[in-house]
Amino acid sequence: MANPILVEALRGGVVESRHRGAVAVVDADGGTVLSLGEVERPVFPRSAVKAIQALPLIESGTADALRFGNREIALACASHTGEPAHVELARAMLARVGLDETALECGAHWPTSHEATIALARQGGSPGALHNNCSGKHSGFLCTCVQAGIDHRGYVGQGHPLQDMVREALEGVTGAVHAVDACGTDGCSIPTYAVPLMALARGFARMASGAGLSAARAAAAKRLFAACTAEPFYVAGTGCADTAMMQAGGGRLFTKGGAEGVFCAAIPELGLGIAIKCDDGAGRAAEVMIAATLARLLPEGDRLRTALAAMAEPTLKNWRGIEVGGLRPAGPLAPQRPADMTR
Repeated sequence: MANPILVEALRGGVVESRHRGAVAVVDADGGTVLSLGEVERPVFPRSAVKAIQALPLIESGTADALRFGNREIALACASHTGEPAHVELARAMLARVGLDETALECGAHWPTSHEATIALARQGGSPGALHNNCSGKHSGFLCTCVQAGIDHRGYVGQGHPLQDMVREALEGVTGAVHAVDACGTDGCSIPTYAVPLMALARGFARMASGAGLSAARAAAAKRLFAACTAEPFYVAGTGCADTAMMQAGGGRLFTKGGAEGVFCAAIPELGLGIAIKCDDGAGRAAEVMIAATLARLLPEGDRLRTALAAMAEPTLKNWRGIEVGGLRPAGPLAPQRPADMTR
């Protein structure tokens, strides 16, 4: 079964490109609220599950022992843009346990923020591991290792005690087996496991509601979501979809994107978990898919629904700033417009 077309890209008024994908929405009781496409097909969630991967930071007592606030916890769940505030906070997290950038095993790349890259180059600087979009997550990993008395060297490898803790959290929350034969290596060098999209949605429903989790894990999940929604800049950065959606939500929703067109999200007030995958890996289409899905789950007249619906139909401009087209939800994700409802 082919996944349905869920996003269209227009140039002028003509559809130029189409993106297929799948959407899964699960409630706190584990019931299916929405299912579009092949939601049982395994996908690599990539960075979309960083909030689950950060559970050991809270559950081990590391965050409390190091007196981490919302910003540090949010950065531990982040795919940040390498802006100065992100880099300096990751550096400060490592310093709390007597480590520095050399302990990071995520690799180095230029900031994904264009402005931060230009500023760094103008200063004659070069990118380091702290600029890696995953340096906050890795700093959280390293802090957990040191606080737990675990040798941090090789912490990214499958079979390392830290990665065993992360894998247990992923399995415990999603309810899906994270099998060795379904394991790949993520861009930041840690293991990533392919699991059904429906399992990811179930996991975020549990994170949002606490259903099916121990009291301690439910409290840790609530704390992670609270930190991310309070400090959305530290989850992503200037101009990023996650930051924009959570800022618009004002604490009402959590979102986290991952590479290759994956997004996971939660609406705690409704106890809903959401997971989407854009087949071709296009980030622009995945952003439309998640915004459109979140909007349709909220009631008519809700200002947040209106804001998300607008985010689901962004305009596209060329390098001169001229509007050339846009993106819109399509097929079963397309909103019902007045003209549609009269047919």
